Amino acid sequence: MIRHRSVAGPRMACALVGLLVGGMGAAAPLQAEVRVAGPGDYRSKLQKLEPGDTLALESGDYRRGLDIHGLEGKPGKRIHIAGPADGRKAVFHGKPGRNVVSIVDSAYVTIRHLHIDGGGKAVDGVKAEGHARFAHHITLRHLVIENQAPNQQIVGISTKCPTWGWVIRDNVIRRAGTGLYLGDSDGRAPFVEGLIEHNLVVDSIGYNMEIKHQDGRPELDGMPEEPVNTTIRHNVFVKGENSADGDSARPNVLVGHFPPEGQGSKDRYAIYGNVFYRNPTEGLLQGEGSVALYDNLFVNPAGDGLAIMPHNGQPRRIWIFHNTVLAKDTGLFFKATDATSEQLVGTNAVFAETPFSGNFERNRENVTGSYGEAGSAFAAPFAGLGQLNLWPQGDRLSLQAPLPGMILWQLPDARRDFEGRRRSGQFAGAYAGSGEGPEWLPARAIKPEPTRLAPSQSERGEGGAR
Repeated sequence: MIRHRSVAGPRMACALVGLLVGGMGAAAPLQAEVRVAGPGDYRSKLQKLEPGDTLALESGDYRRGLDIHGLEGKPGKRIHIAGPADGRKAVFHGKPGRNVVSIVDSAYVTIRHLHIDGGGKAVDGVKAEGHARFAHHITLRHLVIENQAPNQQIVGISTKCPTWGWVIRDNVIRRAGTGLYLGDSDGRAPFVEGLIEHNLVVDSIGYNMEIKHQDGRPELDGMPEEPVNTTIRHNVFVKGENSADGDSARPNVLVGHFPPEGQGSKDRYAIYGNVFYRNPTEGLLQGEGSVALYDNLFVNPAGDGLAIMPHNGQPRRIWIFHNTVLAKDTGLFFKATDATSEQLVGTNAVFAETPFSGNFERNRENVTGSYGEAGSAFAAPFAGLGQLNLWPQGDRLSLQAPLPGMILWQLPDARRDFEGRRRSGQFAGAYAGSGEGPEWLPARAIKPEPTRLAPSQSERGEGGAR
């Protein structure tokens, strides 16, 4: 039985519990205490939560922040903090001098269905604080984070302490200085084994997302020791005319290197199924270290596509395949260095004024053309979001031979395309090209779950991202 306490009447409390549990699906605790709270009493109930408990927040305006301090659930008995799932809003407002949601020394906590409005104040939306020892197995879902943009340094979701096992899913971040900033600038607050999927990040001044480099791994109980992936999939990253320029210009996404030796040195980014759209002052993605980049759509009618190059470290193991790149200037710039031990660039469709640039090996079939020639290769390549259609037309993107299966088996979902179709190896680019066309056209919206894929790990449970 689920027990609940409430300052509201029993009918209202039961309705809130039903909405909350319905929104959790299989992840809802079977035996737990549900504490219903509102703006007046939520803080007193928050710190009483035990593993498996839920704090069900009523709709309303919350002006004293949300402190997730010293809350530790357990595997299978997470602590849940959730607003209504029926369209009403639990709105947390920014307040000078404190981050809206502050996380310190907490684990196995899920936060969902909250609306975070920074109000233009110089405070972050959700932050794992820098003085914390750890924050692991935190799940952020169905959050709307907005108005965090008085300057480029203000962040929607930020981690400044060692973190691992985070799931960031189904969130909307708009009008932030930086959308997500994961890790710290000195390389000593690693973001490890994260799963970032089905988010919409738009109109950031700086990065839509940056994951910082890692110079080493601290010795903490539970920190992954075996090689793991940080997975970035099925997100939509869009920048607009408010993008910073000059020395402050930033790509939509930047991923830094993992530790060059020791624990974590064999970790990898798996970045697939994403939409990277428009950046008037920089490129769409920059990366170093170990990166697998596949089945993505890169579209920049205002500049460059993607760059693999040194930032705080070196490109080491780089796989770039089955991407569609449409860029006004350079499609892919790749600066290989002496540290680059593996490189695969193949079966991409790249249409740009300069499709490829740099000192790397294009060692598999790629289909290239000028930016203007994209009109003969795709259904509607020059349309804006909502009508943009990069489905292959005719035989312009045909391949002579697919990638070897041994490469595709090493990476999650690499045998499928942008929408989850099984690949035959017939076409270059992000779409398999067989069938009637795409089910979803890229838009300023959360990308729906691919119908042809089995449920993602975060749908089966919320235990992390291996």
